[in-house]
Amino acid sequence: MGQIKKLRKKYETPAHPWLKDRILQEKEYVRDFGFKNKKEIWKEVFKLRKARDQAKKIIATKFSEQSQKEREQLINRLLKYGLATPESKIEDVLALKAPDFFQRRLQTLVFKKGLAKSIGQSRQFIVHGHIFIGDRKVTAPSYMVSLEEESKISFNPRSSLSKQDHPERVVLTKQDKKVLAEIKSKKDKEEVAEEVPELIEAEE
Repeated sequence: MGQIKKLRKKYETPAHPWLKDRILQEKEYVRDFGFKNKKEIWKEVFKLRKARDQAKKIIATKFSEQSQKEREQLINRLLKYGLATPESKIEDVLALKAPDFFQRRLQTLVFKKGLAKSIGQSRQFIVHGHIFIGDRKVTAPSYMVSLEEESKISFNPRSSLSKQDHPERVVLTKQDKKVLAEIKSKKDKEEVAEEVPELIEAEE
């Protein structure tokens, strides 16, 4: 039998559970980034905290050879995800915010690339196996996407969503929405539906 893998802590709970400002902030994060629960937020915040703690440690011992190696490793890791630039200093790591990490999640990028109509639908597509990165399927909404992988995000070739005319991929213009609003306000919707059936289909 092999040695049991050591379980590493992936997040920390807030020091005080009932701080109003933090609770309101987390509600905004859930709304804007489509988190399933608070634990998902804490995991991303923990990544930020680890990076900032490491940066502080490097700053405190910046004249040692080891700190120089750790600085390069940290900057290169953040550079991989677009969280730093080649000109970034170690002090710049302390300026990073939680949303900077949220922006690199697969769920956020699928929505930003226009593959989903909402942040919630983006999560649904990923979990149901409709999203590929390159030639592999990724079903974790929290997957951190590197800059290299960002351009490779696409629909699963075997998914019906890969077809351009799929109803869930039809993006309505302002004029289309206006027409739909007029349709809904009329009693005889079936008569109007014959004139613009593609809009009715897209809405449903």
